[in-house]
Amino acid sequence: MNKKTALISVYYKDGLEEFAKKLIDRGFEIVSTGGTYRFLKERNIPVTGVESITSFPEVLDGRVKTLHPAVFSGILAIKDNPEHLKQIKEHGLKLFDLVVVTLYPFAETVGKPDAGQEEIIEQIDIGGVSLIRAAAKNYSSTSVLVKQNQYVKYLEEFDRNKGEISDEFAVRLAFEAFELIEQYDRDIKNYFLEVTGGASGLRYGENPHQKAYFEKTNFDELFEILHGKELSYNNLLDVDAAHSIICEFENEGPTAAIIKHGNPSGVATRGTLLEAYRKAFETDTVSPYGGIVIFNKTLDMQTALEADKIFTEILLAPDYAEGVLDLLMKKKNRRLLKFRFGKSKNEVRSVSGGLLHQERDGLILKRDELKYVTEKKPDEKQLLDMEFAYKIVKHTKSNAVVFVKDLQTLGVGGGQPSRVDSTKLAVWKAKQFNLDLKDSVVASDAFFPFADGLIETANAGATCVVQPGGSVRDDEVIKAADERKMCMVFTGYRHFRH
Repeated sequence: MNKKTALISVYYKDGLEEFAKKLIDRGFEIVSTGGTYRFLKERNIPVTGVESITSFPEVLDGRVKTLHPAVFSGILAIKDNPEHLKQIKEHGLKLFDLVVVTLYPFAETVGKPDAGQEEIIEQIDIGGVSLIRAAAKNYSSTSVLVKQNQYVKYLEEFDRNKGEISDEFAVRLAFEAFELIEQYDRDIKNYFLEVTGGASGLRYGENPHQKAYFEKTNFDELFEILHGKELSYNNLLDVDAAHSIICEFENEGPTAAIIKHGNPSGVATRGTLLEAYRKAFETDTVSPYGGIVIFNKTLDMQTALEADKIFTEILLAPDYAEGVLDLLMKKKNRRLLKFRFGKSKNEVRSVSGGLLHQERDGLILKRDELKYVTEKKPDEKQLLDMEFAYKIVKHTKSNAVVFVKDLQTLGVGGGQPSRVDSTKLAVWKAKQFNLDLKDSVVASDAFFPFADGLIETANAGATCVVQPGGSVRDDEVIKAADERKMCMVFTGYRHFRH
């Protein structure tokens, strides 16, 4: 077994003595820095100071210890690259096989009630992060450990492979290294956001007992706040929901959408913005109070006068006609925003124990991909309503069922544990507002697992259904549709929204 070298520079010393001894037993030479060097020396563990490699002392109160070509060349050299090995030999450099680093406790220091700014700044690790990045980049030649719980795993891997580290294990270590750096940098960024005011403190979160702040990315590129109080946490969530849905209609005819608690309460497209708003409002004449209204065209005076009849938290439009802002600003508690169309490619959500990353649901219904599964086929008018309905159901909390006719929502049901319940809710709401569901189109964000949901839509008056398909009982659902002379198409795409 060839002699191997480990570079160790750790803030946390837990488990280090035992680990270092076991590395020595396996033929490692240990190179170390500052406090780690002293820790090992005091315990009679053979260790070489990093200064013997760099021929340069630790300076600037320890701010510079390992930042030197002699160190990073040994970490970044690819061991099966003859040119790299030639240069290492020419310059008399030492190759490293293992880098062990735990970083300064930045987040813990920030959390101390008596920590001053100078103390906090000194806990921003520079050399340690650089060592980790270098080793993680060169994982095929240099393993990197960043947590004490990796010590035993590394030794087991080392012994299992007779002194070698498998690519699979090395890649996993590299991933964990970059994951730690990402979190470390996020902690530092959040500190400076707070210090500089780069994150806007909100009055509270979803509820008054919850603290909250808003960290902007490209918000100011998409939105311009023209009037009203500071946007709240819930306002911002609703603005995002409103913007997401109206972007579906960027190139469509005049469209108005009304949002309440993150869900569309009414959406319509018409020949004029005024008529679109009236039809969107008609879907549910109660929920718009205190809600959000968004338009896909410049807000004209006639439409503004109609929208001004009720109190809404926020109005958004890509622009405002002359005199409209003067009218709408008379209500001091209303927020007015101008927006630009634009869809984010990705979205991030925090969950217990981590962050979820995914692409935004930008999929649109394409006619040439539709599967016509019933004896009766939809006509052009029904296809247009299908396209409209599928845009709306995509932005409604699952399970989602939306009834549409003439490019207007008639009933919106969502957020229920059962698809049948969502259907019943949509039908009930339509009846509440005296809307006739006869000859309507129904969109479902996921397949009907049983025929009962489809039968419920037929009993309400719907004659056409658009859904993803894919249930093991699709045949039963299709049969139920044929028995009721309904047309149904499968899209092949689900649109869950949790």
